[in-house]
Amino acid sequence: MPMLSIVTGTFNEAENVGELHERISRIISDQLAHYEFEIIFIDNASTDNTVDKLKSIARLDPRVKIIVNNRNFGAVRSGYHVLLQAKGAAVIGMASDLQDPPELIPHFIKKWEEGHKIVLAQKTNSEESAIFFLVRRTYYSIVNWLADIELVKNVTGFGLYDRSVVEDVRRINDPYPYLRGLVCDLGYSRALIPFTQPTRKRGITSNNFYSLWDMAMLGITNHSKVPLRLATFVGLGVAAGSFLVAMVYLIYKLLYWNNFSAGQAPLVIGMFFVGAIQLAFIGLLGEYIGAIHTHVLHRPPVIERERVNFD
Repeated sequence: MPMLSIVTGTFNEAENVGELHERISRIISDQLAHYEFEIIFIDNASTDNTVDKLKSIARLDPRVKIIVNNRNFGAVRSGYHVLLQAKGAAVIGMASDLQDPPELIPHFIKKWEEGHKIVLAQKTNSEESAIFFLVRRTYYSIVNWLADIELVKNVTGFGLYDRSVVEDVRRINDPYPYLRGLVCDLGYSRALIPFTQPTRKRGITSNNFYSLWDMAMLGITNHSKVPLRLATFVGLGVAAGSFLVAMVYLIYKLLYWNNFSAGQAPLVIGMFFVGAIQLAFIGLLGEYIGAIHTHVLHRPPVIERERVNFD
């Protein structure tokens, strides 16, 4: 029987990993008994008893494999690392917080059996805050507009990837990839499975503003040069506008020399406006330089502390 891999990352998910394994196991036994499976958990040095619970599960289920990292290397690096450790003919990546429903796995496999190399779950609705869902949709629209390629909107990476896709990702050897954009860049045929994302029922998300901002900038810097060119266009536009305003002030002053006093307010406002634009684009340039710096250093995605149930 062909083997498929299910990979997921954990960080302080002790309250969820038991139910996640139970639901995956039930789906495999009920609907996918004609496949062999490996289920790989990669833990980012959880500070609760997540690893202990995973080891208890692994003792009873030899399909469960565990990678424990030396420290928290972040979702991007650990997710990329575990993808490359999977041995299956296809790899299913998902979150461990139960917001990626395991019940979609048979739908992924069905589309894969039909010939699609990539099958992605697409959020058409969400039980999370309406504001957050709107912000996410807006971000995906902006990134899709800026990107040099067509990116799939409202996907998080939850889906199935054929072995050929995984090997291409391995050959690209990007140490900090924006995976949901990278797989679109490869050009393989893909299918979308719409779903409503449930809210987190237990535990607290490890995502904070910095991690979300890092992911957002990663999507932009890895797949678009438009912001850099936009900086040039805005700079030229502001320069042209400033010149026109200066000419208007000069003509008005010459015509009404004794009655017109420009004052310092326009000068101060103009300086702050131009300074704000410069700082914004310097920060954007820094994001691109940071991405180059990450690629140049080319550190390993993670450093492992231990493995469980691997050959």
